[in-house]
Amino acid sequence: MFNVKVKSDVLKGVIDVVSPLVNEAKFNITSKGISLRAVDPAHVAMVDLQVKDKAFEEYKANEMELGIDMDKLASIMRLSGSGDIITLEYDEDTNRLIIKIGNLIRKMGLIDTAGMPDPKMPNLNLPAKVVLKASELNQGVRASEAVSDHLALTVDKDNFELYAEGDTDTVNLKLPKDLLLELNTTTKCKSLFSIDYFSNMIKPVKGEDPITIMLGNDNPIRVEFNIADNKGHVTYLLAPRIESE
Repeated sequence: MFNVKVKSDVLKGVIDVVSPLVNEAKFNITSKGISLRAVDPAHVAMVDLQVKDKAFEEYKANEMELGIDMDKLASIMRLSGSGDIITLEYDEDTNRLIIKIGNLIRKMGLIDTAGMPDPKMPNLNLPAKVVLKASELNQGVRASEAVSDHLALTVDKDNFELYAEGDTDTVNLKLPKDLLLELNTTTKCKSLFSIDYFSNMIKPVKGEDPITIMLGNDNPIRVEFNIADNKGHVTYLLAPRIESE
């Protein structure tokens, strides 16, 4: 059984988190909420998503897996307005997800989850931790997108820095410790990342909401934030670009 009611903004938030990485996703359903873990086809990035049952207006579910085409779900959700209550119901007889938006009913065929992997979340020991407002980070990333396809993130005991260099232009965002919500590091850390991936990861976080970044030297970055009024949590991992000598 899977029969829930959820605000459209919560469901759109889930789509924004998952769809940049994978087109087809396996959602693990339990009585306590939904979760998902997926790796993008290029094996560059990973997402771990948890949404508690309390994030839903109504929630009744047994343990099951739902294989969902994220593009299809996104196109259906474009028909909904902010504040709409969406009903989702699993029809076992037809293996479809029934989606109700107002008086509209859409029955969506589900994907077989048998061949879908269950990736393990690697245990990374990343020495630097920074917590900052999404608006600050978004500004730096948006500026970087105009000059390069990659950016460098650096953390030392006093600052968090974002730097991007193109053929003719550069972008530099330097935030001292007193402008950050938290800065904690035992050493200076620097890693290089794809702007496309990094931009998609932070896009779901709005305004003054906090983003946590864990960083090492030429290590994957770990990005964490809450969604669904703090009743859902997202963790991304992104592999670094290693600079050639």
